[in-house]
Formats: sequence, C-alpha cells, structure tokens
Amino acid sequence: MQTNQSHYANTPIIQYSGFDKMSAESPLTKRIKRHVIGRRRDYFAVTAPGFETLCLNELQFLVPDHLAASADTGGVAFNGRLQECYLANLNLRTANRILMRIETVDATSFSQLKNKLSEISWELFLNADQVLQTHVATRHCKLYHTGAISERILNAIEARKKNWEFKVPDEKSPSLTQNIYVRGVDDRFTVSIDSSGEGLYKRGLKQHAGTAPLRETLAAASLSLAGYSGTEPLIDPMCGAGTYSLEAALMVKKIPPGWFRDFAFMQWPAYRKKRFEYLKGQFQDDFEPPEKPLIFASDKDPLACRQLEQCTRQFGLSDTVSIHNADFFDLVPGDFTDQPGLITINPPYGRRIGTRQESIEIFQAICETLAREYKGWKLVLIAPSKQLEKKVPFKLKAYPLFHGGLVLKLMVGKIR
Repeated sequence: MQTNQSHYANTPIIQYSGFDKMSAESPLTKRIKRHVIGRRRDYFAVTAPGFETLCLNELQFLVPDHLAASADTGGVAFNGRLQECYLANLNLRTANRILMRIETVDATSFSQLKNKLSEISWELFLNADQVLQTHVATRHCKLYHTGAISERILNAIEARKKNWEFKVPDEKSPSLTQNIYVRGVDDRFTVSIDSSGEGLYKRGLKQHAGTAPLRETLAAASLSLAGYSGTEPLIDPMCGAGTYSLEAALMVKKIPPGWFRDFAFMQWPAYRKKRFEYLKGQFQDDFEPPEKPLIFASDKDPLACRQLEQCTRQFGLSDTVSIHNADFFDLVPGDFTDQPGLITINPPYGRRIGTRQESIEIFQAICETLAREYKGWKLVLIAPSKQLEKKVPFKLKAYPLFHGGLVLKLMVGKIR
C-alpha cells in the first residue's frame, strides 16, 4: 500500500519534556507524563479477519525504525510511545480501532479480580465524570460471567475516584464515551482502553449512506491487495455511496484517512493538543492536488451521484473525483481515460438490493462486460458467493471478506 508517511521515518522523536506543558505540574500531572506520555506502552490495532498482514505493513512503513510490531489473530500488536498511538489512529487505513493495553491481571475468583482491578491507576487514563462502556470477552476462564466482570470494573473505577485525584477536563469539550475492553484467556485478563472512539472506518467524510455500503477499511484493503498506487486512473462504475472513490481520493492527495475526524484519545488526561496538531501539520505539507481528476465515479442512481458530489466539494476532493450519472453497462473506459488503471466493483448481493436471481444475472453480465471492454485493467471485484466466484471468466486471486454478516469473496487481479 502506498502511504504518505515516508518522511516520518527520518523525523526524530520529539520528547514531551518542555513541550506543550500542562499549566500546573501537580503530582497527577507528573505521574501522567512519566507513566503515559514518557514511556513506551503496548498497543493493539484491531483489524478485520485476514487483514492483519496489511495492517502490519502499514505500521512498519509508518514508523520503521523504532516500532516493535507483529501480526496476531485479529490485529497487530505494537509497542511505542503515545505519539505512535496518535499516528496509528491518524494514518492506518486497514485498522478498525487502536487499543492501549493498560494492565494484565490473573484472577480465579471475583474477590481476587476486584482487588487487582482496584489497584490499577485509572486516574492516569480516565478523566473525572467520563462516560464509560465496558466490553468483556472470556475463554477458558473460571470467571466467565461478562456482566459480573463489567460490574467489577466500574466499581473499581468508582472506588479509585474516592481516594485518588482524577483530572477534570475542559468543560467546553463534549463528553464522549470511553470504551474499556477486557479479554480473559486461561484466567488471565488483559485490560485495554480504546484510543479511537468510533470505528476507524468512519473517516468523517460521508454524511450520506448508501443502501449497502462497504466499510472504508475493507475498501482500503481491497485497493492495497490490487496494488493501487494513487497515481493511476480508477473507475468506480457502481459507486453507490462512493466508498472506493473517496478512499482512493485520500490516497491520491496523500491525506491521512483520519484527517477529518476526532478520536477518543483527545479526552485522555495525557492528550496534548499542540503535540497532535504539530504531527498533523507535518503531513499537511505533503498534500498534493492532481493535475486532473484520476478517479471516475458513476452510478445509475442520480441521488447517489448528487450526494457524492456534495461530499467531494465539502472536503476538497472535487479536483480528484469526477462524478457521472450513468449505468455501468452504457459505459466504456474510453469515456473517462485513455490509459488502463484499476476498476472497482461492489455489485448487488441480492439481500438489500434486488433478488438473489437478479444478483446472479447482474454479476454474470458484469463479468462479460469486463472481459470485453476492460482488458489490461486491474480489477477489484466482490463476489457475493463462492458459486459466483467460479463463474468469473478470467483468473483472479480470491480472499474471504466478512461484511455485514456475510462471507463474501474479494477478488483482485488483472483482466487478461
């Protein structure tokens, strides 16, 4: 995957000492700086199944010299400072969320669990009066009642507040829910806090929604697997809400995917606004408008086209995306560009749009059109079923794709 972070590899780590200081060096402030800002911590980037290696490649490209990272089931574990957490949220295209590991405890009884949870320095990670939501999962644990575990977590935090100082945030800042994740395996419980907030697939771009939209993280993974560079034409002829087009536009202009949104870490006691804005500013210097549009989106639904056009204008992407109200079967690539590039197609599945039989007929017609009109083009094609995968008349590489409760086939390759 081509990303816009290469300049960061040679940028020295700027220590927080003396930079963006909090107004008062209280004991709590000093502890936050020493234990959260100033030290390396363990993080976990959660991904969709099968995309762990893609996310690992992104992380290693983002911070290649001083980031210990490894792919694991369901995501990528990495170790770094708080600014790596900032950068991961801002830049990773295939991660769903970034968790900070804050503690691991062993417990076989609820009294034992309660005592160990009460010893966690929650004041280093949570503000006073923050709205909390817990997410608990266990496997091979004597303590398996997730509701009871959640209750102990919240009680431990409340008990901690009675005896320790918690930072009071700026009253002008809206209070967002802070998610706390606990994963128990073999009586060992790992406690994490979510640094992202809303899922990272929510880029902050789309105020509109299609009938069956593809998540942006899945679109980004598709583009990466297809070898999309952001320098070649891309045709999105059944664009719907425009997920592929918008994701590709950010890549073309070298805009980080998290540029237009906020994150949960912005309400952490350790958050330093000036530091984050400084890091963002380094990427802004690399923004590049193309000489002419490289992305061509079209749909037979005029409302979908109007909504996508409004979105591209609002976020400064209209110089990159050209939008047309037309049916895929009435188009040929020469209508948009005279050089081959990438075509992306997410056809109807016969669930929310049309019937199963109609989806089969449309899929077969799409394949016939691609074979006839798009020879030499790279392709991203989603097959609604394994049976339809077998009907593709050219050779593509297939990956399982989990989307909206369905197991689909993500197919990429070149039309020969």
